[in-house]
Amino acid sequence: MLTGELRSQVDSIWNAFWSGGISNPLEVMEQITYLLFLRRLDDLHTLEENKAVRLIKPIERRIFPEGKDAKGRDFNELRWSRFKNQAPSEMFQVIDEHVFPFLRTIGSDGSTYSHHMKDARFTIPTPALLAKVVDMLDHIPMEDRDTKGDLYEYMLSKIASAGQNGQFRTPRHIIQLMVELTAPTPTDVICDPASGTCGYLVAAGEYLREHHPEIFRDAEAREHFHHKMFHGYDFDNTMLRIGSMNMALHGVDNPDIRYRDSLSQEYGVEEDKYSLILANPPFAGSLDYENTAKDLLTIVKTKKTELLFLALFLRLLKPGGRAAVIVPDGVLFGSSKAHKELRQMIVEDQKLDAVISLPSGVFKPYAGVSTAILIFTKTNSGGTDNVWFYDLQADGRSLDDKRQPLLSEDKLGAAPVTPLTDVDHAKNNLPNVLARWNQRETDELKRPRTAQSFCVPKEEIAANGYDLSINRYKEVVHEVVEHLSPNEIMAKLNELEILIAAGMKELGRML
Repeated sequence: MLTGELRSQVDSIWNAFWSGGISNPLEVMEQITYLLFLRRLDDLHTLEENKAVRLIKPIERRIFPEGKDAKGRDFNELRWSRFKNQAPSEMFQVIDEHVFPFLRTIGSDGSTYSHHMKDARFTIPTPALLAKVVDMLDHIPMEDRDTKGDLYEYMLSKIASAGQNGQFRTPRHIIQLMVELTAPTPTDVICDPASGTCGYLVAAGEYLREHHPEIFRDAEAREHFHHKMFHGYDFDNTMLRIGSMNMALHGVDNPDIRYRDSLSQEYGVEEDKYSLILANPPFAGSLDYENTAKDLLTIVKTKKTELLFLALFLRLLKPGGRAAVIVPDGVLFGSSKAHKELRQMIVEDQKLDAVISLPSGVFKPYAGVSTAILIFTKTNSGGTDNVWFYDLQADGRSLDDKRQPLLSEDKLGAAPVTPLTDVDHAKNNLPNVLARWNQRETDELKRPRTAQSFCVPKEEIAANGYDLSINRYKEVVHEVVEHLSPNEIMAKLNELEILIAAGMKELGRML
């Protein structure tokens, strides 16, 4: 949890960027990311130095090389620990003329982080602003993974609140819900083919740290976690840099975060590779057939990105792999041939586990589209017996453009610290989703269609043309209307006349 002081520092830095002429929140985030990366490089170099001193050996892996750069500046002077103590004007010159050119050529640790820095640009406009940002970041305890991770998450939330650019970020509590529903394991290989800021991958990593701490006591499991478990693809280099740093600050050493247009023919499709997919892919778009991967068109012939991404997930998953993905409501009931064929494929050839309907305000202020979470398992041999439906009506925040919390911090999210009362549940359904999800093969099978969650047999779904919208199956409770006799009606009308007369008399007295 970030302290109020740290939050206010971030807010003041953010405001300083805006008043300094950088109005694009992504650019602010990018500049802070570069500086955090520079501090990380210095910390790595210091670790190597300390190891060399302990072992009385030369440094094995130099982050900052010996000697001088092309402009005659000693490479050691490009380290965070050196330039942070300089006067603002001198620091500004060193970073602009020496540090960023060095950053663009670096590949010293072989990680995805260094790869994404090759086209780094320095756009902080003034020495005073630079000094303020460096001073704030220098006071962050970088050895504390929770603090630095929370800091970055807080800054990412500012992208979401800034309007249009927020499309890159799924609300954190919705991500948490999807991760809890799929319960990642230490052996999973996890992918988000539309990774953005890597929110899903970060949340999966945090879940594993909390529920499977044994990972970090076993060398093989630890190696898998840091180097083989997490895979994210995006076709926006700015998002790749931000997403990579998000992973770094949450303690993942070397995830696979790469440039890729997941649907394009150029990159093709990796078949049967991942055991878990978590994603909120872009939708409401369309592609040309010529530019779309032919492998995907063999699954479903369409130009619609939301259907192509579902086809991609089916191809990427290994048998037994599972997915929790957000889709627009149109996917659930669309009447085109491609829509129906894809739904039939998921229900009949794979195992559709759940459809969780989300309220339309979840993605406000930048989108009001109705969406749902689909959870399915790739089997290639069917397995759908009953599909579990949940009508999620409240996620703990107001469903208007402000998205204000409706409960205290300890009662928000999918796994709140404090248990919720029935009154609280009306404002936050997420914990109830998890509780009922765990009963979907027992008690939930007996729940009536008038309840918030219930199961529907596969045969009924097939008979309805594989329509997956919850309203197709949900039954509405009809209120019993009280019927009055003519005499009772006249008595009620007389009472009403007396009340109106008394009100008019009082009004006349006041006037």
